[in-house]
Amino acid sequence: MSALSDAIVRSFATGEPERQALSPLRALGRRQLSGLEVLAQSVATTAPAVSMVVLPVTMFTHQMLLSGVVTLVVATVVITLIAVCVSQFTRRMAAAGGIYSFVFQGLGTRAALTAGVAMLTKYLGSAVMTLYHGGQAVITTLGFLGLEMRGPADRVLIYAGIALVILGCLVRGVRFAALAILAIETCSLLFIIGLMVVTGAGGQHAVVPPQDSSHGLLTMALVAVFALAGFESATFFGPEAKRPLATVTRTVVLTPMICGALFIFAGWAAWSGRADTLVNAYLHGTSTGVAPAVVIALNLGLGTSWLASAMASSNAASRLVYSMGVESVVPRLFARVQRGYRTPYPALALIVCTVCVGAATFGIVGRSTAFGHVQLAARTAVIAAYVLVAVASVRFLLRIQEHTALTLCAGVAGSAAGGTVLTYLLFTTASHGLVMVPAVMLTLLLSGSAWQLFLQWHHPAGLMSIGVFDSAETEDVLPGAGVFVTDATGNLALTASARTHEMR
Repeated sequence: MSALSDAIVRSFATGEPERQALSPLRALGRRQLSGLEVLAQSVATTAPAVSMVVLPVTMFTHQMLLSGVVTLVVATVVITLIAVCVSQFTRRMAAAGGIYSFVFQGLGTRAALTAGVAMLTKYLGSAVMTLYHGGQAVITTLGFLGLEMRGPADRVLIYAGIALVILGCLVRGVRFAALAILAIETCSLLFIIGLMVVTGAGGQHAVVPPQDSSHGLLTMALVAVFALAGFESATFFGPEAKRPLATVTRTVVLTPMICGALFIFAGWAAWSGRADTLVNAYLHGTSTGVAPAVVIALNLGLGTSWLASAMASSNAASRLVYSMGVESVVPRLFARVQRGYRTPYPALALIVCTVCVGAATFGIVGRSTAFGHVQLAARTAVIAAYVLVAVASVRFLLRIQEHTALTLCAGVAGSAAGGTVLTYLLFTTASHGLVMVPAVMLTLLLSGSAWQLFLQWHHPAGLMSIGVFDSAETEDVLPGAGVFVTDATGNLALTASARTHEMR
């Protein structure tokens, strides 16, 4: 008799368990998202349409055409190595906490809390920046149509309206949000690629004032890495994916490859002159002779890509806050979900309102020095989180004795590359008297310890429940095919087959 036949026969002879095993993340609504919807969430977070314009601008600004293309290739390889490290966790577990939960599995509580702070910094910073730019694109487009929105009240109204639309889409349901993100990002990508192909031979030369910077390579590397960052947002939706272990793993590895290929194409377009018209339209509007239709189309494409990224970043951050709420690391209020749509509305409201306030503030005061600080903090935080998850993957695989030469090389190379960039960034900014990067790194280093001490004093039970991930429920397993026992947190967990349990 085959193992499957044996399991089916045993299921009829086994009675129903007295207590049902339930996943701690079941409130989100398990097994909803298809592979395409998870991929849309992951790709949209990186805002590829925007990066396909911003990267050529950076290359022109620092006069790094050929070397810029090489930098993009190297950045794609490094981020893919980090993705391989993340995939070592996604192929074994599905967690709404994403990298925060994965780092716990490899490095423990303090490092996990540090990673949680880093990821919140990254996603909030990204969402603020993209919502700001998206709002500016909307304001510019309205200006082309004769509607001037120059007053502070008008700008606040624009940003509040956009934030309400984003919050409504996200609360409406994870599938609704994923489909909306997919439609928006697909249209914006088609806009940018089409404009780059159609207007590439327009006879224009990019008018970009060069910057006298001795650290152009570092700037280019940071922009390239941050453009590729966001692939990990798929990990926050593992419990909601139909086939989480396969779908999320595939998405995590494919996203940097897809986006990297798009960015290398954009770099080639800058090097070959096919991005000149787009760069001029982006920086100068119609003043360099670019047709108004091209400028309007560019603003529509970039605006939709920015807003899709803001939506995707807010969605991912909400799942991290929700996971922390389930663990009681933050107030349990954030573990609540809307019963009908299965979305964590308190976490979504907190994230979207915070992002809206930040974006509206910059919309009124303009891109001040503080905007650059937000940008630099987000970039520093995400690189630090990548270093942590790369190291955690090595420790995790060694502990469970499932490491291979490839996974160890990916972990070592990814963490070494990230550590090198952080060190160079720290040295460069410190030598110029800038304290932002050292302050962010010091804050991240201390955040895990401070948060752990706070929980020990005020809520020690929270420390016992960190690392929650989606677990098998009674209805997921044939009766008699597995044994559910109570774990350290008091929940039932699938541990072994019935036959193995009896032999023990």
